Amino acid sequence: MQCARYLPDKARTSPINTLQSCKHIDCERQRRKMEIMDYLIFPLSIFLVWRCIRVFTSRPIHSKSSTTKLPPGPRPLPIIGNFFELGNKPHQSLANLSKTYGPLVTLKLGSTTVINVSSPHTAEEVLHKNDHVMSNRPTLDAARALDHHEFSMVWLPAAAHWRNLRKVCTLQMLTVQRLNASQALRQKKVQELVDHVHERCSSGLAVDIGRAAFTTALNLISNTFFSIDLAHYRSNSSQDFKELVWNVMEETGRPNVADYLPALRFIDPQGIRRRNAVYLKKLFDIFDGIINQRSQLRASSVTSSGTNDVLDALLRLTKENDHEFSYNDMKHLLLDLFIAGTDTTSSPLEWAMAELLHNPTTMAKARTELQEVIGKDRPVEESDIAKLPYLQAVVKETLRLHPPAPLLSRHKAGSRRGNWRLHSAKGCAIGRDPNIWSNQNSFVPERFLESKIDFKGRDFELIPFGSGRRICPGLPLAYRMVHLMLASLLHSFDWKLENGMKAEDMDMSEKFGLTLQKAMPLRAIPVRVQRPLPI
Repeated sequence: MQCARYLPDKARTSPINTLQSCKHIDCERQRRKMEIMDYLIFPLSIFLVWRCIRVFTSRPIHSKSSTTKLPPGPRPLPIIGNFFELGNKPHQSLANLSKTYGPLVTLKLGSTTVINVSSPHTAEEVLHKNDHVMSNRPTLDAARALDHHEFSMVWLPAAAHWRNLRKVCTLQMLTVQRLNASQALRQKKVQELVDHVHERCSSGLAVDIGRAAFTTALNLISNTFFSIDLAHYRSNSSQDFKELVWNVMEETGRPNVADYLPALRFIDPQGIRRRNAVYLKKLFDIFDGIINQRSQLRASSVTSSGTNDVLDALLRLTKENDHEFSYNDMKHLLLDLFIAGTDTTSSPLEWAMAELLHNPTTMAKARTELQEVIGKDRPVEESDIAKLPYLQAVVKETLRLHPPAPLLSRHKAGSRRGNWRLHSAKGCAIGRDPNIWSNQNSFVPERFLESKIDFKGRDFELIPFGSGRRICPGLPLAYRMVHLMLASLLHSFDWKLENGMKAEDMDMSEKFGLTLQKAMPLRAIPVRVQRPLPI
C-alpha cells in the first residue's frame, strides 16, 4: 500500500499521521524469509555473472612487488571468499575469529579484502595516529538508495562537503552552549516519560521500555528541529516511525553481496537497495511536509509564533549559500540525525534496564546511590549526573557489552595503502577481550569505579561511538539523554518483570542491524517506590 504523502495543510494536526497508512511494514515472518533468501540468491547470482566476476577476482589485490603482508585469517572459498563465515550476526562472528587469529584478521569478501581490528593498540593506530589516511568509509550499496550517499554525513568522504555538513550539525545542535540552552527541553521530555510511566504504574500495566525511550528521544529531536512532537506515548505513531527507522538500519546492516562484488550492484540481487528506497521515501515525505509548511509560514506575513529552532536556522542557510548547503543536504542531514539520535539513544537505555533487571543487586546499588544523592522529593537533573559515579559505571558497562553500532566503524584505506577496508569490532571483540577485561561476559559496573576509562573516543578499550574524525557527532547529546532517562526511571520507580518472570529466565539475545537491539523487547512493570532501598 502506498504511503499517503503528507500535505502541508494537514501538517498542523499531526505530521506523523502520514505513517498511519504505512502500518505493518514488515512482519517477523517476512524478515526471516528475507534472511533465507539472502543466502539463496547469493550463489545463484554468482553463477549467473561468473565470467564478469572472474575479471575482478583473477587479479590480485596486492601486486607481487608489494611489501604489504596481510594479517592471518581463515582460508577463503573461490569467488565468495569468507562471506558465509560472517553469518547473520557478523559482530559476533568477527569477535570469535579474533580469538582464533588474533587482533588483526584478514577476510576476503568477494573482490574486497577486509581487515578486522579488535585490539585497543591497533584501533589507536588506525583511528588516531593514521586518522588522516583512514578517515573515509566504504559506501554500502544500501546507502545508495535515493542517492543518500551523495548527501549523507555518514557516508561522504572526509572532504570539504563532509566538513561543511559536520560543521552545520555541530554549530546548530551540539556545541556546549547549544546543549546547555536546550537543557530545559530535555528535562521536559524526560518528565513526560516519567508521567507516562506513572500512568502505567497506576494501572498496573507493563511498559515497553525501548518503545517509551524511543518516543522520548524522537520528541526531543523533533522539538529541537521542528518545535513539535512527532509521537505520543498512547498511540502507535512512534512505533510506526520506529519501524521505518529500524528497517532502514536493518537493511543497511544486512550482509549484502553487492558491497563485495561490485559487478552485482546494478542488479541489486537481494533487493536491499530497493527496499531501503521505499523506507527512505516515506521518511522524506514526512520531512517534506514539515519543511513545506514552515517555508510557507516564513514566506507569509504571519509570524512563526516565536519559533527559532534548528529548522529555521537550516532554512536560512539554504537561502544564504545554496551551493554549500542545499535543500537536499538539509533533508539528508535530518535523516542522519533522526536515525542516529533516536535508536542509538533508546537502544542503550533498553539494554541498561535489561541488564539491571537481570542483575537485581546491581539495580539496588544504582537506586540506593540515587536516593542518597537526589533524595526523594525532587526529580533528577542533568547537573546531578556528575555526582552519580555508579550510574555512570552502569552506562559504561552497558556500552561495553552492547555498543549501539558494533560494525559502523568501517574505514577505507587511501589509494596508496591498497584496496582494502578495516572493520573495528569495537563492542564485541575489544569490549569482550579477556586480555583487557576480567570476567568479560558478565555485567559488572564496579570495574569502572576505580578506572578512568571513558567512552568519549580517547580510551581505545571502550569506543562504542568510534573515535577520530569519524566519531559520532551526537555523542554529547546521547551522553546527557541516556544518563538522564536511566536515572529518572530508576529514581522514580521500582521495577519487576512482566508475568512473574524471574531474572534468570530473561531473554538477553541480540538482534543485529546497524544498531544492536534486544531480540525480545523489554517489558517491565513499574512499582511505586518503597523507601528505604535494601542492598
